[in-house]
Amino acid sequence: MMALLHHAGFELASGLRNRAMLLLLYLFPLGFYLMAGSLMVALNPGFRETVVPAMVVFALMAGCLLGLPDPIVTAREAGIYRSFKIHGVPAVSILLLPGAATLLHLTVVSAIITVTAPLLFGAPPPTHAGAYLLVYLAAAAAHAGLGLLIAVVSASTRATILWGQLVFLPSVMLGGLMVPSEVIPDTLAMLARLLPATHAMNAMRGLAFGETTAFSPVGSLAVLVTGAVLAVVLAVRLFQWDRHAEGRRVRAAWGALVVLPYAAGALFL
Repeated sequence: MMALLHHAGFELASGLRNRAMLLLLYLFPLGFYLMAGSLMVALNPGFRETVVPAMVVFALMAGCLLGLPDPIVTAREAGIYRSFKIHGVPAVSILLLPGAATLLHLTVVSAIITVTAPLLFGAPPPTHAGAYLLVYLAAAAAHAGLGLLIAVVSASTRATILWGQLVFLPSVMLGGLMVPSEVIPDTLAMLARLLPATHAMNAMRGLAFGETTAFSPVGSLAVLVTGAVLAVVLAVRLFQWDRHAEGRRVRAAWGALVVLPYAAGALFL
């Protein structure tokens, strides 16, 4: 138990000691929040209605998709996990502790955004605090699970950047953060439903802020929860202790199954 607590403490502190993690967990999302909030509200006053959910989801994407995978892959490439295996550290701990530490940091960032956005930009606060917390937890788990899966299937730190950007950039453009999902063309809107950010925005707007949404917010919440569970299960099952493990490409291909809940959401919601 003490070893587990030491490991958890190390993961939590590394988010502040590691400059790259500090940038992606705090400086990047908060800097973008201040810049986008000031610019977008000035250009489009209607944007203040979505400042809180959009910037919270942006913080989750930045921290989980761009920040979380790299340290895990770096440790695996350095052979650190071989010693973990020798000493009986389970793969679940290796993955879930960094994920939990990352989400703890991002929860601090999300709280800052939620509290300051009404003061700085006149953004409306959540009308249903319980629903807001529930959707936040589901969205955080979905993005963290996807970040862990990216770490597991990536062959190198360069690959983590490519996989992370493959989800991050379309999410910013099509996920309803900058442009309301209602004005996105139908074909692109269907593709956007393959992204966790789209369902996070839809569920937050519908359940936490009481807005009318393009499709079922409850369905989006269910997709997020299912996607989170599936991503974590796949990450644990596909985890490999060493970069030279056999069958890496075949095992990594199974990671594509994570898209199934989002594909179902795109078809049936």
